[in-house]
Amino acid sequence: MNPQEIWIALSTIVRKEVRRFTRIWVQTLIPPAITMALYFVIFGSLIGSRIGQMGGFDYMSYIVPGLIMMSVITNSYSNVVSSFFSAKFQHQIEELLVSPTPNWVILVGYLIGGMCRGLMVGMVVTALSLFFTKLHIAHLGITLAIILLTSLLFSLGGFINAIFARSFDDISIVPTFVLTPLTYLGGVFYSIQLLPEFWQNVSMANPILYMVNSFRYGILGVSDINVGFAFAMILVFVVALFMFALYLLKHSKGLRT
Repeated sequence: MNPQEIWIALSTIVRKEVRRFTRIWVQTLIPPAITMALYFVIFGSLIGSRIGQMGGFDYMSYIVPGLIMMSVITNSYSNVVSSFFSAKFQHQIEELLVSPTPNWVILVGYLIGGMCRGLMVGMVVTALSLFFTKLHIAHLGITLAIILLTSLLFSLGGFINAIFARSFDDISIVPTFVLTPLTYLGGVFYSIQLLPEFWQNVSMANPILYMVNSFRYGILGVSDINVGFAFAMILVFVVALFMFALYLLKHSKGLRT
């Protein structure tokens, strides 16, 4: 395919993916925003007033970056896993695989769609948070880079999950038993400095801790971890999962059954 044909194929996939969730925006964009608003009210306003400061900031300001990141992670992941599995289940993906469209174009198209949904929900949650607290971004470049890389990483995770899934139940296993626990234990609601030394070391094995804290550093300027190491780790994961997803897209028999 020449560059013009590649662009047409890529833009077509992206438009399809974006229209897929914007057409039903009441189901895809509003519920996550309502859920995060409840977190703001319950944890930030009601419980936060009793907790006081954390990391040198009031509790509401401290948890806002983590809640924004949580919404981006869950929506980036869920958009790709549900969309690609549906295409596989209905045998629509076979039409793409037998076409001259390169595998990387198919993959990038779905990833951009997942990132669009994750970032749109993140923007809605950010706008809602301004009703509860004031945000002063300390490091704009770090903030944007981390949220883009995290959205990309979990879009890749959703894509890989969709390839391995054999039923609609399979696409909920990872979010329920892996993604949700790691997110809640990833420093969204607390600083790991509050934990005993043993549990601090255990928490360091949670990759989401690095993403949440790096994003918090970008907004508030405070972090429990080394931000440079977090960037390097996220980049390694992105490259590894991208190559793995391309390999599965080319060789997985489950896409051609």
